[in-house]
Amino acid sequence: MYVIANLKATNWLKMQQQLIITILGSDQFGVLSTLADTVSGVGCNILDSRQAIYGEDFSLTMIIEGSQSAITQAECLLPHTCQKHNLLSMMKRTKKHCKQNLEHLADVIIHGESTPGLIDQVTDFFKQHHISVSAFRLKFLDKEENDSANDKHMKCKMVISIPHELEVEKIEQALQNLLQPLNLQGSIKPNH
Repeated sequence: MYVIANLKATNWLKMQQQLIITILGSDQFGVLSTLADTVSGVGCNILDSRQAIYGEDFSLTMIIEGSQSAITQAECLLPHTCQKHNLLSMMKRTKKHCKQNLEHLADVIIHGESTPGLIDQVTDFFKQHHISVSAFRLKFLDKEENDSANDKHMKCKMVISIPHELEVEKIEQALQNLLQPLNLQGSIKPNH
């Protein structure tokens, strides 16, 4: 019994672990390199990351993978690295991350009268088709930007990652079928 439990524990320690890291703070030259050095220095790989600049600040989210020991070291060292650079950090372990398909990206634009629950309906539509949303913007239009007298008009932009087996034209038609009863217009345009 002890031998079986010991073997299971040993196998668990050898399994690759994954950690999601979110970092916020002032945009500083070289900070991305410093964070990548900390991650690689403990023997972890960066599987995916997203960075955005907002005014003078930036946001970075990444998922790293490594052995149990390497992930634990990253959990200990990254907050220290972030403190040295006056950054906020948050981490959470996860599993079963699949590499995102960045080769079949498309822009989605939806506009019209704002409808409660619209974003839930659209993101659920994408989820049902195994399409991931990688970027999202929502803007309520001023009267100058708006063709109608109604001041509840909005424009929503998304960047989506479409599985290769799906046809963009069919997804766009299905999206139109969802939006039409809501008096909304939408389009999907491949990025490349």
